[in-house]
Amino acid sequence: MNEQLLTRVRENLISDQDMVLYGIPATDEEIANAEEKLNIKFNEQYIEFIKLFGGAFGGIAIHAFINGSLVGKATVVDLTQKFRETYKDLDESVLNAFYVISDDGSGNPILMNSDGEIYIFTHDTYGMECLYSSLEELLIKSFPLTH
Repeated sequence: MNEQLLTRVRENLISDQDMVLYGIPATDEEIANAEEKLNIKFNEQYIEFIKLFGGAFGGIAIHAFINGSLVGKATVVDLTQKFRETYKDLDESVLNAFYVISDDGSGNPILMNSDGEIYIFTHDTYGMECLYSSLEELLIKSFPLTH
């Protein structure tokens, strides 16, 4: 990801001394274990973000393993397993192609695929809508350049 963007994100998050907005950076071992457990490859931008900030606020709450308190305790593994169990009647190609990084506060999971595209899954209609083409796009919109 763009280094200037990561600097803006870091400055916004790290100014929070109580670790409300960011968690403990993810380790390679945690990432590998989660990918194995979920049978999915995490997107490189997601990996870069969680290795820097853990579960953190990036415009939306982005769950990892040890999250900032504002993000909540649920891990990406917890959220993904819950999604897969709750919506097990979905086509397996959908279930296995995404992991859950967040929700919208109304029970709609926010999903990411290995290509980094971010979708919202509408639980009442079972519809999906692409929100961002990448985590970088989300972060650019959430942490714009200020002059």
